[in-house]
Amino acid sequence: MGLGTTELVLILVIVLVLFGARKLPEIGSGLAKGIKSFRKNISDDQTKDAETKDTEEPSKDNTKVS
Repeated sequence: MGLGTTELVLILVIVLVLFGARKLPEIGSGLAKGIKSFRKNISDDQTKDAETKDTEEPSKDNTKVS
């Protein structure tokens, strides 16, 4: 289900036509920074969730009052 070589080359050609060769390094750098930031935030959220689960105490009164 991944992209093949033909699809990747076609995408690269379209990007070259739309943005030009001079903008490609900037686009690549921005994309890499975005991915890195996304991964860092996901990792931080998972760490916070794990810490929250460790510190939460179950409630002692689980009965409903009628």
